[in-house]
Amino acid sequence: MFDKKIYIGRRAVLKEKLQSGLVLLSGNSESPVNYEGNPYRFRQDSTFLYYVGIKLTSLALVIDIEGDKEILFGNEQTIDSVVWNGKLPSIHVWAERSGIENVAPFKDLKVYLQEASDLKRTIHFIPQYRGENKILFHELLGLPVQKIETGYSVELVKAIVAQREVKVNEEIAEIEKAVNISVEMHTAAIKFARPGMREYEVAAEIHKVALAAGGDLAFPIIATKNGQILHNYSQTSVIEEGDLFLVDAGAEVPSGYAGDLSSTFPVSKTFAAIQKDIYAITLEAHSSAVNTLGPGVNFREAHLNACRAIVVGLKQLGLMKGDPEEALVNGAHALFFPCGTGHMLGLDVHDMENLGEKWVGYNGGEHSTQFGLKSLRLSKPLKPGFVLTIEPGIYFIPDLIEMWAANKMHSHFLNYPEILKFKDFGGIRNEEDVLITSTGAQVLGKPFPKSINDIELMRRN
Repeated sequence: MFDKKIYIGRRAVLKEKLQSGLVLLSGNSESPVNYEGNPYRFRQDSTFLYYVGIKLTSLALVIDIEGDKEILFGNEQTIDSVVWNGKLPSIHVWAERSGIENVAPFKDLKVYLQEASDLKRTIHFIPQYRGENKILFHELLGLPVQKIETGYSVELVKAIVAQREVKVNEEIAEIEKAVNISVEMHTAAIKFARPGMREYEVAAEIHKVALAAGGDLAFPIIATKNGQILHNYSQTSVIEEGDLFLVDAGAEVPSGYAGDLSSTFPVSKTFAAIQKDIYAITLEAHSSAVNTLGPGVNFREAHLNACRAIVVGLKQLGLMKGDPEEALVNGAHALFFPCGTGHMLGLDVHDMENLGEKWVGYNGGEHSTQFGLKSLRLSKPLKPGFVLTIEPGIYFIPDLIEMWAANKMHSHFLNYPEILKFKDFGGIRNEEDVLITSTGAQVLGKPFPKSINDIELMRRN
């Protein structure tokens, strides 16, 4: 936990933004893998963590704005819990650490909310992403589950996004810790991978680094020779000479803040010539995006500059043709880059994604419907304190290539006879985490091996 003054301050800002009503913030409970006594690793809800900082299960906070009162609802440990899990500080002690003066048993929460509802007071809550919390809110508020999914407080969501999107120094320091561990995870993979291994052997080496640093994974590891599958969590293939190996992995530190990096390297000691050519284009796209960043710049421009570099590079290789700007406007490049260039990063690896991309990434605006561009998670002016990822890539997806070729999609810009030769190429991306400053942008963390020379040197040693 941070100092309690930080949590008190965060809640004060939230109350000032909303000015009236009650705010209901629920923590998470244990979630079973295959039976109740065998749960997944517990992860506290990020918004609850932001405003409260307590990582215990089954808690809720009510902020009574007009009454200027905060109540933490939760249950003390039973003797069975002490026997199995060890003795923990009382709820009162945890509340004091967060600067919360009032504590009540969890069973009193429903009565408290019912009294507020009877007085026609507004109860603000955010979207719920866990089924058990949707049921809990249904029971607490007397609303149909469907209303829990759609009847959240837009006012509260916008207030939370406005706070959480700008990271303060304490948060940036935690993110940088996570990024530094993430760098070590990727470096370990580049040094460790050898022909004949299974992908899961490399994944295990990556996970070991996160655990040894006192943290864990911010999200499931992607470690694959099939980098053309954007979120490929399968790790059963044997890696062989000539393969490219893509890793997307990040650490989460005990405070909950995340790192998120991607790297691509040859299973052989060096890249093949055509692999170098494609890899160099992705690096140019990456640099183009980073160099665009700064306060006031719409992230969409960074994305489009990355896409522009991909179009120009692939045209030079003979895979694309025609006017690069027309190809870009028409979305022809999305055959190779069907996703966005990055996303917000913080307590969530896709920060605040549960609050809705419409509010987090678009300030309430609408998405494009164009293939590729519609997957851009962030398209709003950047502010100092934003932390985000930059991760353009080039992916040769056989099914997508075959479908577009059969339908002659964007044939004015795509050289299908040449493209079809790349169906077995795979995919490449590199990803870094970037802080927007008052004057530009700063890549977070210690140096990350991504140049062709650096990677080949590491692979040869």
